[in-house]
Amino acid sequence: MAPQALEGLRVIDLTQCIAGPYCTKLLADFGADVIKVERPEGDPARRMPPFLGDEAHPEKSGLFLYLNTNKRGITLDLRTQAGRDILKKLVPTADMLVENFEPRVLKGWRLGYRRLERINPRLVMVSVSNFGQTGPYRDYKAQDIVSYAMGGLMYDTGRYDEPPTRHGLDMAQMMAGANAAACALMALWHAQETGQGQQVDTSIQETVIGTQVFGQLLYPMMGAVPRRQPKGGGGTTTIIAARDGYVVPLLGHVDWEVFAAYMGRDDLLDPKFADLAQRPLHGPELAQIMSEVFATRDKHTAFQEGQELRFPWAVVETPEDVAHSPQLAARDFFAEVDRALTGPQRYPGAPFKMTATPWQVRRPAPLLGEHTAEVLGELGYSKADVQALAAAGVV
Repeated sequence: MAPQALEGLRVIDLTQCIAGPYCTKLLADFGADVIKVERPEGDPARRMPPFLGDEAHPEKSGLFLYLNTNKRGITLDLRTQAGRDILKKLVPTADMLVENFEPRVLKGWRLGYRRLERINPRLVMVSVSNFGQTGPYRDYKAQDIVSYAMGGLMYDTGRYDEPPTRHGLDMAQMMAGANAAACALMALWHAQETGQGQQVDTSIQETVIGTQVFGQLLYPMMGAVPRRQPKGGGGTTTIIAARDGYVVPLLGHVDWEVFAAYMGRDDLLDPKFADLAQRPLHGPELAQIMSEVFATRDKHTAFQEGQELRFPWAVVETPEDVAHSPQLAARDFFAEVDRALTGPQRYPGAPFKMTATPWQVRRPAPLLGEHTAEVLGELGYSKADVQALAAAGVV
């Protein structure tokens, strides 16, 4: 195998569910030795769908399997003093620790950053939480829909004549995980240069706010609040049904005469459509014309024809479309991972490519507690010690 960018980096992964595990997945996929620490009953993500064969089994959750490739896995009950003592022995061996507990939890266990830095002054501790480690909302509960609402993104989603709508996917946590990984590497660079670790505080709410450059600048600079799209997309952006799905024919900066000719509709040359300033006033009428035309065309054919005319058009791709995308196939985006109990499965691959130190699948997601004896053995625990800890429910 080719060398990887993060070889030699050890990460203690105390995260669960989505945001934190995605952060540590990125680190693991590029070479870090990530030790995933689960409570004895396992990461809650093990009980989240989809499940292979629709069997609700803790070793068959597609979400867990995707988010935890390339990690070693141990079980450790941090609610016990013995479990916390083991973690404290592991901390000096690590460069980084990532966690996404509510801010009060680790401090309640006397495992907050100020205590852990006494054990390892070079430690980078990455904390991912709903609203950050400080502020009046720090301990508030949230899920993705809460982050979209509190981050302002929901206000911008949907039509202005209807209530705001939620985003279709749980992207807030994934984006926060990516932010956390990037910030973690900056802090790691600083630690390697100076010998000084630090805590990285990543807020999912602030991550969502940071994605809305236009709206978040419009209000402080102009005192204005952006309005959601009208029905018909305002004449420049809308989603239109094709014969076999949907297309997104963006019209803001296309050669209008070429567009009208492609559509085969001379009525589109009327100034109310041709004039970009007038077009938003006639959005529903324009959408109706496009609906009539695209209803007779296949979505991918329309997409290809539009792109050949240099129109920035898109297909609303289904999961099946994505799985068979010629673009993704050409870039070898999907990766097959073989694992006990599930067999070979196809997962999304690297979100970016590196030529000298590429993304690699070194191991599948761990079985629950698969590497407990191995990792504790590295800390000096004997087989008998591990058996005693297991009997006590610590591991």
